[in-house]
Amino acid sequence: MGIGLSRIFEKGFNMYGFIALLDKKTEEVVKEIWRDLKKQSISYYAEEVEDRKPHITIAGYNRLEKSDFIRSMDQFYDSSPEVEIAFNTLGTFLNSGTLFLSPTISAPLSNFHRNHHDNFKKYNDNPESLYLPGNWIPHCTLANRLSHEKLCEAFAYCSHKLNTIKAKIAEVALIETIYEGGRCVAALEVYSKKLLF
Repeated sequence: MGIGLSRIFEKGFNMYGFIALLDKKTEEVVKEIWRDLKKQSISYYAEEVEDRKPHITIAGYNRLEKSDFIRSMDQFYDSSPEVEIAFNTLGTFLNSGTLFLSPTISAPLSNFHRNHHDNFKKYNDNPESLYLPGNWIPHCTLANRLSHEKLCEAFAYCSHKLNTIKAKIAEVALIETIYEGGRCVAALEVYSKKLLF
């Protein structure tokens, strides 16, 4: 087990995520799916973490000097425009029990992601991070830790309910995630910045 994963199983382990938040209309579409999956007793993903917001993770960090990162974030994203994206894929990671929406990796989305990593590389403390360019599969989680049967139910429901979603990355945020027993129990928004529209 790698150093990153082994630390996740420690009681009270914290990590940091840099996330892309979606426009309000898209956020509500995803939250409606979360509510529907809960009503059908398929997934309780939205309830696992208080105030969870639909998002796409751009980067992850094991350790971070928050005040320094926030200064860099505030400066770098001060004049960054919103990024238009289109969710048109419903997918899963192998053997994960996770169902997600994935956007087309357009040039604007790819550039947004790469520019973040190019300009914040001094904070990268995990050379094997799944969020690095070349490893990244952008996604917005709909459900996770599902059994095979529940994953099939969730997939059937979502593939029937959803069509292509035209969305925007409207805001970026630094979150601090708290893990206990290998599960994220809290995702605290440390700082956020709206993008220009």
